[in-house]
Amino acid sequence: MRIHAYDELYIDSAQYILGHAVDFAVMTLELEPDMFGKALSVAPAAIQFAAGNPRYVAGMNGCEFARLVLTETNTRFTDTEDIMYLDKSPEYWAGWALAYYQWISDRSFMDILHAVPLSELIKMYPVFHEMDISRFVEQMDRRMNEAYPATRLKTMRTNIGFSQVKLASVSGVALRQIQLFEQRQRDINNAAGITLLRLSKALYCRIEDLLEPTYDNEAV
Repeated sequence: MRIHAYDELYIDSAQYILGHAVDFAVMTLELEPDMFGKALSVAPAAIQFAAGNPRYVAGMNGCEFARLVLTETNTRFTDTEDIMYLDKSPEYWAGWALAYYQWISDRSFMDILHAVPLSELIKMYPVFHEMDISRFVEQMDRRMNEAYPATRLKTMRTNIGFSQVKLASVSGVALRQIQLFEQRQRDINNAAGITLLRLSKALYCRIEDLLEPTYDNEAV
């Protein structure tokens, strides 16, 4: 079961906007794809977009969004008039597909583009653009799993055969909290003791088995 990043009502608009934003940044402003991808990873506007803020996923066009992302990150560019082509380029498809994957995975643009840079997304166009979007999602899930190996919590959960929903039901820990732990968006090492106790009892393991290793920078 996936928890989407925001209401499905906005996903078509979000895909349209991000598709045109990537196309505009790369094809019209002539930026390197990964330069725009780097800006998209950290821009406050992109964080709001990923959260489904209507101002960003429905309230502006792709060219406006691209300019905002670049301006917020102090990325240099030579501006020009809005250009949004009817013919959809590989760059447009990459932005369109990226918006969908961010929505369905509820991962940050930073996490996604660290695992699969924008330049690589564009190269996926010949293989995936005519396929159902679910095939692209499957490929992205594989790439994300390679980039972010499973947490100890996920390993213990899958070993016992529990889904995230099942673990939430048995442990009494919120499904959303379990997902954030497994996606490394929340540090399980900083979780409340009662949360760790509930998870460990549900998974028949020690609390220590759920904690992620930490590394001391000092020489041993």
